[in-house]
Amino acid sequence: ARQELVKLQAGDEENLRYWREMIQLSQVEFDTIYGRLGIQFDHAYGESFYNPQLKAVVADLCAKAIAQESEGAKCVFSDGSLVPKEDPFLIQRDGEWKPNPCLIQKSDGAANYATTDLATLAFRWETWKPEEIIYVTDGRQQLHFRQVFSVFRRWQPEAASRIKLAHVWFGSILGDDGKPFKTRSGETVKLAELLDEAEERAFAVVTAKNPELPEAERRTIARVVGIGAVKYADLLPNRQSDYVFSWDKMLSLQGNTAVYLMYAYARVRSIFRKGEAGGAAAAVRLAAPEELALARQLLNFGLALEGVAEEYRPNFLCNYLYDLAGLFARFYENCPVLKSEGEVRASRLALCSLTAQVLKQGLEILGIDVLEQM
Repeated sequence: ARQELVKLQAGDEENLRYWREMIQLSQVEFDTIYGRLGIQFDHAYGESFYNPQLKAVVADLCAKAIAQESEGAKCVFSDGSLVPKEDPFLIQRDGEWKPNPCLIQKSDGAANYATTDLATLAFRWETWKPEEIIYVTDGRQQLHFRQVFSVFRRWQPEAASRIKLAHVWFGSILGDDGKPFKTRSGETVKLAELLDEAEERAFAVVTAKNPELPEAERRTIARVVGIGAVKYADLLPNRQSDYVFSWDKMLSLQGNTAVYLMYAYARVRSIFRKGEAGGAAAAVRLAAPEELALARQLLNFGLALEGVAEEYRPNFLCNYLYDLAGLFARFYENCPVLKSEGEVRASRLALCSLTAQVLKQGLEILGIDVLEQM
């Protein structure tokens, strides 16, 4: 396998032919899954896009004395600028700090992930001059990105000084046994199969609650609910924590779930389908404690989004929306809307409209669709 990789990176025609076919087949599958998840890309460059640039990256790092040869490989070692415990190029063994170099070219001449990631950084800087680059992977790659970011700062200090480089890492998904989530036969769970099961489970729930709906409508609701539930369950925990995967919790109408928030949105929208609700564009007048609490939460939407962006923590938004739905429920129970009159009615309808807007926009930011009726 290693020899074939070297041949591929060297431009062997047979390997290139197989490789192009694999890319085409893979892309079809990727596009299918991304389509189901509602994910789109403005630009998509596979790892192999950078292959022609790898030799130049290694040569430049060596020319600038950032990388050096070690046992036939090309490596980057510590430059001594950091204290040992913060230096990603050092590791503690037997009470001593030993070299922990970043390998950028193997002894057989093949490049690796670090080489590609450095080429990617250089390309992104040259192409877009971005202010920030965010890498999202699991927690096991923390050392890798600490090394890559450090090498890039030494290699291209001017560019690195103008880019914020962030590694946004996440924990593992666990099964009921506390071990990494697997099928009953011990295999890794395929995302396509997971989404299929989510939709089928959601369809069963929808059918049990609304058997009179046409099947096509129940399927549509099940698709939105099932996929939204999977996304929300993954975004809700602190991203650095491991969490236990649970179908029952995920599809529950109770508690902090996508289904609960979708239902809250549909419940608000139902108010505007009952009789003449009006345009809900009136001035808001706050008197009851429940009105004040709901209005304060609505005003905090922008602050919640700032926290999400600054800390790379979508769970802040999940919790904000859950609290909003709870405050709306208390407001709706204690402050009659359609039965009130005049300015009070108009003001409460405006609060309802704003709540629906924020719930919808918040869920859309999380990549989750909403339903007008459930």
